Amino acid sequence: MPGPSDSSPAPGRTPARRVSVDPQGPVLVEGPVEIVLDDGTVARSDRFMVAVCTCRRSRTYPWCDTSHRRRERADPPPPEDRTPR
Repeated sequence: MPGPSDSSPAPGRTPARRVSVDPQGPVLVEGPVEIVLDDGTVARSDRFMVAVCTCRRSRTYPWCDTSHRRRERADPPPPEDRTPR
């Protein structure tokens, strides 16, 4: 009997998709992928690897656009010397 780590599917079964979970980011799924959204619409990607958004900040939801990353503002430029001459 094949074990859980055996990558070959049993006869008559579809091969399993590999899913990688990043606690600080998206869920990576080997594609192609179809996702059924809350309203019943289906989003499809034919890419070989798909990043699925889990934070719902993405403008391209359900696909990740890296909006989950913390944004750090660059240091503001030093103030100009505004003393009259």
